[in-house]
Amino acid sequence: MKALLLRDLRLAVRAGGGFGLALAFFLIVCTLVPFGIGPEGGTLARVAPGILWIGALLSCLLSLDRIFALDHEDGSLDLLATAPLPLEGIVAVKALAHWLTTGLPLVVFAPVLGLLLHLPGPAYGWLVASLTLGTPALSVLGAFGAAVTVGLRRGGLLLSLLVLPLYVPTLIFGAEAVRRGTQGADGGTPLVFLAGISLASLALMPFAGAAALRVNLR
Repeated sequence: MKALLLRDLRLAVRAGGGFGLALAFFLIVCTLVPFGIGPEGGTLARVAPGILWIGALLSCLLSLDRIFALDHEDGSLDLLATAPLPLEGIVAVKALAHWLTTGLPLVVFAPVLGLLLHLPGPAYGWLVASLTLGTPALSVLGAFGAAVTVGLRRGGLLLSLLVLPLYVPTLIFGAEAVRRGTQGADGGTPLVFLAGISLASLALMPFAGAAALRVNLR
């Protein structure tokens, strides 16, 4: 499992679908917002929680189709399916690699973009906490979607249509936690829901993804 994780990390960086692409898209989304709604600090501060979370969500979405696509194209996925490793473990490792190359950099970079959007000081801790708890769910749910659409033509579009509705609860609770932080309120309850969503996704989605892979690899 460790060797597979290290291999996926190297491939993600070399293919350009990891750190750089997600961060660049995140930066572009948050940079364009002031041009669209105006540079007034109070307005930006009000919309900052939603914009930061939408930017993080879309940045994660960009590289989802690469989770299994490269392995499917070169035949590695067929070899992995016949290896002694359980498919559920392979799906979990792929999701972890995606989070390390996409979700984790977004968590680190988000406070910088919060400054750009005039996010109030008390909200930064809630922003980092919400992204830390919520982005694993985005990667695991995305891995399930990638497993369902692997090998399909125009699978990227179908993947987006499949995964985006699953992302809505994470988006709602993540943005709400940060919004409460901007008001000086306690954002603990949304964080509990975020943690629950991530744990439920980690418990269920590897099995669902493995079942989808078995069907697609027949």
